[in-house]
Parts: sequence; C-alpha cells; structure tokens
Amino acid sequence: MDKYILLSLALFTSTVTKAQDHRFDPPWNNPPESALNFTVPGIDNIPDLYGDIENPQLTVFFAGNQFMVVDDLLTSFKMEYPQYGRIFVETLPPGILAKQIKGGSITIGNLRITHKPDIYTASKRAINEMAEYFSHTQIYCYNNICLMVPKGNPRRIKTLSDLGNPKVRISMPNPQWEGIGEQIKASYKKAGGEQLVKKIMTDKVKDGSTYLTKIHHRESPMRILYAQADVAPVWTSEVVYQKLIGHPVEGIAIPDAQNTTATYVAAKLKTAPHSAAADAFLKFMNSPTAKQIYQKYGFTVD
Repeated sequence: MDKYILLSLALFTSTVTKAQDHRFDPPWNNPPESALNFTVPGIDNIPDLYGDIENPQLTVFFAGNQFMVVDDLLTSFKMEYPQYGRIFVETLPPGILAKQIKGGSITIGNLRITHKPDIYTASKRAINEMAEYFSHTQIYCYNNICLMVPKGNPRRIKTLSDLGNPKVRISMPNPQWEGIGEQIKASYKKAGGEQLVKKIMTDKVKDGSTYLTKIHHRESPMRILYAQADVAPVWTSEVVYQKLIGHPVEGIAIPDAQNTTATYVAAKLKTAPHSAAADAFLKFMNSPTAKQIYQKYGFTVD
C-alpha cells in the first residue's frame, strides 16, 4: 500500500510541477526599477505594457513583434532626450492596437487604458489603411519570415510544405488581427498552392494540429519552448531574440521566392497629446543608434 501511495504522490508532484512550469514565460524584457516588483508568472504578468502608465510624456504603440527592441531603444532615446523620462509603450498585435486607436480604449484583465498614442508603428499596409489618422509617416526597418522550431528540430522540418503533415503541430498567427498571418498564408500558397493553404488553415485548424494564436510573438515561442508545437512561422527577429536570451530554439530559413519582406512605418497621430516628444522620437528612429539596435535583433534597415 505504501508503494502505491508513494507512486501516487510522485505522479501528483510531477503533474503539478509540469502545470506550474513557467521557466520560459515572459516578460523577457528588463522591468523598470521600482520600490516593489510583484510579477507572478502565469497570474500577474503583463509583458506587452511598459514603463510609466501614469502621466506619460510620450506614448508609443509598437507593432508587437518589436517588443525586443524596447529596452535598448528607450534607454538610448532617454539618454539623447532626458526631458522625456516618463514613457508608456504597448507592444500588442498591430490589429489590436489599431482597434484601440479607433475605439479609444482597451481592457486587459481588470485594467482599462484610455491613453492616446503619439506614435503608432506597423506594417506599411496597415499604416496606409489608416492614413487619415496620421500627420507624418516614415519607414524605419524591414523584416522577413522564417520557421521557429525546438532546438534539434525533432520533426526534421525543412520546408513550408512539411507543415502540411497531419502529425506536425503548428503555432500559426491568426490573420484576423495579425498582419503576419496573411503574409504567411501567401507563403504557403507560393510553396504548395491553395491545396497547402487549405490543409494548414482549414483542415488542420479543425483537427487541432494548427493552433491560431491571439498574440503570436508571445504564444508561438512559448508553445515551441513548452513542447506544445513543432513549428511556428515567425518574424526572423523573433528567432534571433529567443536565441539571444538563451532559449533552446532554432530557425529555418524560407527561400526568397516563397518569403515576404515587411516594411515597417512609424506614424505620428494627428491627435498626438505630446507633439514635440513625438517629433523627437521620430527623429531618433532615423538615427544610427536606433538602426544599430534594430540590426542587433535581426531586422534590416536598408
């Protein structure tokens, strides 16, 4: 009887440990200094809100896949413009940020945010669709798509066509609110025609082997790291970043003929509450310092 009890306890402990395994959880950025840091993985953890939410002197809504540049970018910006010490940044998916801009608010958990952004960054297509909201726009970097897999690539994935395998679990950005989703679908079509698109985006979604994310720049790396997915189409910068922070992932290049290059644009809102700060930030985004930061994380700037 004692053996059975010990075995049950061991199994229970193993299950609980696995359920509470947060070793790869965000936030992956460095938190701001504060009198108290009360971040609890899996419970009280808001990785896509940064800085000073109270009375910010500059508010920036960044395309979500650029969360990795925030630490270096804001540190360098504040060194050049020390008068702007209080900055609030969101790095949610660009489609969600667009809805927030248009609607005027967003609620995350129990927190309601009504800040108006000074700057919004997104793909060129997304910015063009909202052109009437902006007084100034400028291109600042580029990115392309690759495949993120666990270190060692246990499924031996080599091409986009391999994602059509019913046994391959995919973490896929939802095209409804993540621009990368449509670009990945275009790559599927280039690699295997409408048949591959249907297989991945319809058949495999129905059987559960394609998981559609709500916030891919967080969910996809986590699903790879926690062995919930075998492959995730992501921006190249996301693989570069996960490797930089020591997470066990690898990247598989997609041939240029099947790939898509995103052009990122920074836009100043006509309703920007902090016009001078917005102008300073846009000027900084064109500086060699900002370009070097983007290059560090796998973006291209020319």
